[in-house]
Amino acid sequence: MKIRVGITQGDINGVGLEVIIKTFIDPAIEELCTPIIFSSQKTASYHRKALGIEDFSFNIIRDIDQANPKKPNLLSVYDEEVNIELGIPTALGGKYAFKSLEAACNALAANKIDVLVTAPINKHTIHSAEFPFAGHTEYLDQKFSGGKGDALMLMVSETLKIGLVTGHLPVSKIVPELTEEKILKKITTLNRTLVEDFGIRKPKIAVLGLNPHAGDKGTIGDEEQLVIIPAIDKAKTASILVQGPYPADGFFGNASYLQFDGVLAMYHDQGLIPFKTIAFHDGINYTAGLSVIRTSPDHGTAYDIAGKNKASEQSFRQAVYLAIDLFRKRSEYKEISANPLKSSPTRRE
Repeated sequence: MKIRVGITQGDINGVGLEVIIKTFIDPAIEELCTPIIFSSQKTASYHRKALGIEDFSFNIIRDIDQANPKKPNLLSVYDEEVNIELGIPTALGGKYAFKSLEAACNALAANKIDVLVTAPINKHTIHSAEFPFAGHTEYLDQKFSGGKGDALMLMVSETLKIGLVTGHLPVSKIVPELTEEKILKKITTLNRTLVEDFGIRKPKIAVLGLNPHAGDKGTIGDEEQLVIIPAIDKAKTASILVQGPYPADGFFGNASYLQFDGVLAMYHDQGLIPFKTIAFHDGINYTAGLSVIRTSPDHGTAYDIAGKNKASEQSFRQAVYLAIDLFRKRSEYKEISANPLKSSPTRRE
């Protein structure tokens, strides 16, 4: 059976449905998966007409069991006509982004879909009593690990995989969140992810410092000495191949990241600025560390070009491909781990 890829519509006023439609215009992608978009027929039709796309339509379904494996399917999660204001952040945009996300996550939890790919949301308009989170990562952590902090935001491209110790936090709150325990947990999660989800047997991991020059041995801050280095040392005792802390500027400036399978940054912009500089058009956000697989493009709602047929679907398409690859790699790892003899070469007596 083909992998069932659940897809959220994102903010209805942004480019989410545009990049979704552009991705699935190409029928070749349906050879790899069964796409199921969580939206509504009226919303999708509005976007298709706004883009002037005529030679494309979704297979409209009311239940996932009705999905056609040879077509892009749209599961109606609401029927009402919604006031769409392309390029404008609105409360309705947040409301219906959450409707789509909630329905897709419920389907993922019930094993009705195999993986989840999310289109961009507006973190302000979606914020509500139902979604009191800073973003997708925190919501998924609550949904699938009870808010234990198991989720790791991992940005993925061909040349760089970079995870974050802290995610969507104000800069003023970063330092109190950086504990030895938390850094060690993120190193461990990154190592496990590289092994189980990416098939790297002995991954090499680099850890970045927090302060300029990685603290310069305590001259410019002592977080490296007090929490980061002890966490790295403990990870080494657990046979994880980890090095650091590295000064972030030089690490990316001289392309040292190419020598490692994964990198761990201390905070959002420390990781995201170099990542988007290196891989903006095909970068992918993967929520690692959970029992489920979720990917997304590395761009936002792009209100400035919404409805203008200017958005590139490259990052979204890569997010779909990565979700499929991760599902296969993880399934393969589980099979090998459960039946180690299956992966052993035939012995000759």
